[in-house]
Amino acid sequence: MLTLHSAPIVLPVVSEPIGDGAVLVDGDRIAAVGPRGQLAAEHPEAREHAWSGVLTPGLVNAHAHLQYTDFEELNSIDEPFPVWLGRMVAKRPTFTEAMWQESARRGLRLMLAAGTTAVADIVTEPEVLEPTAQSGIAGISYLEAVFEDAQSWSDSGRARILAALADAPVGRTLGMSPHTPYTIATAVFADCVAIARARGLRTHTHVAESEAEVRYVATGDGPFADDMLRFGKAMELIRDGGSVLTPVGFLDKIGALGPDVHAAHCVHCDASDREILRSRGVYAALCVRSNRILQAGEPPVADYLAEGSPFAIGTDSLASSPSLDLLEEAATLRDLALVQGYDEFDLDRRIVEAATLGGAAAMGLTDVGRLDQGARADLAVFAVPTLDALTGAEPGEVYAALLDAAAAKMHQCVATVLGGTVVHDTQS
Repeated sequence: MLTLHSAPIVLPVVSEPIGDGAVLVDGDRIAAVGPRGQLAAEHPEAREHAWSGVLTPGLVNAHAHLQYTDFEELNSIDEPFPVWLGRMVAKRPTFTEAMWQESARRGLRLMLAAGTTAVADIVTEPEVLEPTAQSGIAGISYLEAVFEDAQSWSDSGRARILAALADAPVGRTLGMSPHTPYTIATAVFADCVAIARARGLRTHTHVAESEAEVRYVATGDGPFADDMLRFGKAMELIRDGGSVLTPVGFLDKIGALGPDVHAAHCVHCDASDREILRSRGVYAALCVRSNRILQAGEPPVADYLAEGSPFAIGTDSLASSPSLDLLEEAATLRDLALVQGYDEFDLDRRIVEAATLGGAAAMGLTDVGRLDQGARADLAVFAVPTLDALTGAEPGEVYAALLDAAAAKMHQCVATVLGGTVVHDTQS
């Protein structure tokens, strides 16, 4: 059955905004995008959903931990990242398999209600894969290796990851996530990347999130080294007194970067680091609100923009973020770019692109984050206060209106369509 989703403004992202536009959906795919009048005349049999708002592609969250949705109280403890991490580690054993699954389900509901239809999800507990697959949300679930040295990896860690890869639920693509250079041994990190590449899977890691990480990688000491020693982990960087490299430089040295990889945070990245990421085709998944809550610093988004460095946007988890609303995250990132001095005319458009096309590219996906023929029928509709004024507006004004509304928290997600099915609707 054909369905026509129409709206006063359709924002395909891959092409100019369309006033009084529509998206024709056939099953789970987009059949056409164009003026409503034309598509309705060509397909009179199509059932119409007439939405009030700006119709966009479903948003693509490039970094999240759905299983930690019910760790929400940790986002308000007002402690620096190493202390926060200790609190998280202490809370983990209190959760059962059922609790992990319900936590992930709640996160999925929150994302869909905010217009996110694809996610790069870090998975430490494989039991959350099933509810994620059942939700139908697009994207990749990255199985995480964390707190592993060579001994624990050999004893059980590697086998656990391989078993989870072999038991992937139908409908969910998997990848690998070696957590960070400070929570897994260098040899383990390299093995995770090798496992992924041998199977044609993508890799997603955290890198350059905090100053404590920068110190650990460079000199092998500091709070993260203390933690690893307390847990009895034998780490090469501690043994060798560090690498005298930045986190990005270190991962590049061990061959862990490439176009099959995207990296979360990338806060403490200088021009040399950013050039490495750019030359290796690595997208940075920027999570500015999480960085602020964890007192980790702020990503140099103005530099990423000015240099043409590829980046996407993630919310991280509710354990370190005020919401899973990606449009609010995008608005915060836009405002940070302005504070950092980037005020070019293309700013709003590029930030919205990062929340759609950027997230898709970070995961190597070509059929999400866009309204285009053949793409997945993932749509979001946002109510914005200035909707009436956008009729006949310049393209840049439409992007700005979306972000301005999100910055003011006046951007209600009216509807979300996932693979052609309406899964969130406040208009009916």
